[in-house]
Amino acid sequence: MKRSDGKWFLTAVKQTIYRYRMIEAGDSVAVAVSGGEDSGALLYILELFRRHAPFSFNLQAIFVDLGWPMEPAPLARYADELGIPFTIEETAIAPIVFERRREKNPCALCSKMRHGALHQAARGLGANKVAVGHHLDDAIETFLLNLIFSGTLGTFKPKTHLDRSGLYLIRPLIQLPGQTLSALARREKIPVIENPCPVSEQTRRREMGVLLDQLVARYPDLRQKFSSAFRESPYWPAPDE
Repeated sequence: MKRSDGKWFLTAVKQTIYRYRMIEAGDSVAVAVSGGEDSGALLYILELFRRHAPFSFNLQAIFVDLGWPMEPAPLARYADELGIPFTIEETAIAPIVFERRREKNPCALCSKMRHGALHQAARGLGANKVAVGHHLDDAIETFLLNLIFSGTLGTFKPKTHLDRSGLYLIRPLIQLPGQTLSALARREKIPVIENPCPVSEQTRRREMGVLLDQLVARYPDLRQKFSSAFRESPYWPAPDE
């Protein structure tokens, strides 16, 4: 993609932000960055949106250090290039989950603790909203997980109020497919840090990602059908609905 060809994804994100009132004047938005393509692309896109928005709001990046041997310096430099403050929230989540607790289902505990650390850091920085890099594929995979393993219909919402922290969790990329974000990360040379988690390729969510790719290979417009279905269903209600 040429640089001049990329504005269409910003239009899609703007529509999502405005439809669900994700970001408004005076907001302080903490962006969760993990080192992956999705969160790096989110940081880039939100800074691009901030330049074009008809109102002002603040952005800051938060990296939750889980205790793995990861070097977040490239992320810090990238955030600095964008003019976004960068904070590292240090934790011992990885040793707790894998060494002390030795969880049979480590993802559940890790996710709970990681989100807790992220929300605590966001509140400490004065943020009222937390943005995460979940995209359309993530929403579809969650739907498939719920259907296949729980027998329920549903996926996460574009915007959620977190009662315990008082924050709003927002997903500005929820209508963009993952491949769009991968292409953007490559084009903009957004730094990516390899995920050192030993079970990252062995999860049920990973299984759903493979299943989704297989379904799309047979039904090429499936992602668009899911996106349309989510928007017209109770799963993604707009604030005035």
